Amino acid sequence: MSAGPYADALLAGVTAAMPGLGLDEVPELMSRVDRKYLVTTATMARLAAELDDRFHVLRIGGRRQFRYTSTYFDTPELLTFHQHRQDRRRRFKLRTRTYLDGGGQWLELKLGGARGGTDKLRIPYDGVPSGTLTPQAMDFVRDTLLSRLRLIAPETLEPVLATDYRRVTLVDREGGARVTCDTGLVCRDAHGSRPARGDLVLLESKSADGRGAIDGVLRGLGVRPVSVSKYCVAVAALRGLPANRWRPVLHRYLGRHVPAGRQWRSRDDRQMASTV
Repeated sequence: MSAGPYADALLAGVTAAMPGLGLDEVPELMSRVDRKYLVTTATMARLAAELDDRFHVLRIGGRRQFRYTSTYFDTPELLTFHQHRQDRRRRFKLRTRTYLDGGGQWLELKLGGARGGTDKLRIPYDGVPSGTLTPQAMDFVRDTLLSRLRLIAPETLEPVLATDYRRVTLVDREGGARVTCDTGLVCRDAHGSRPARGDLVLLESKSADGRGAIDGVLRGLGVRPVSVSKYCVAVAALRGLPANRWRPVLHRYLGRHVPAGRQWRSRDDRQMASTV
């Protein structure tokens, strides 16, 4: 691991002086092109120095860095994982996402869109255990997959794993794009967990056409996009399955395995373990 500062501490310093935006000022971009980058703290510091005043930071209740937890659902045969590993054109991911520092909980269905884009549809999911799919949720999944992808939803979808991380969101006020900066990732299931390296930032540029200003800045710094899915990398790491095109990120990003029984440090953690 690099001797540099941990990535989340660096981001806290970078964003401290940035102008803040409220949640209602951030573009949703439910249909978009995503580009992902894995950068060191040194590169993140250089990137921050290149950003001009057009970039603001999401701020809610005085916070600029937020904790997220997501629970992913798949079939017992891991249909979703294999669809993505094989780069199927018609594919989906299903998860609950909980915004631990405000924002509630949502059920989110991400669909492979046209020309490599991503379509995300979601419904409010407050008051439902994160590892549970209600009958109404299954109706949403069935109707959406049939109408948008002409796919029949699997009969069985169950919680497979969860991810926890911290996120900073930067917004391009001129171009309408944004970039999320994720740190402190931990992938976990009922049998163990994998923490990500603390000196790396997973950036995700989200724009309507894949040509956000941040992509140009990163290209100028010599940083190229990587192929990565938090869910798929986590499945490969926790279950020892082939990672295919995600292998370079898996080897670089995720740390050693933590055996079951040692990773849960609080009552809340133990309760969360029961959902995956």
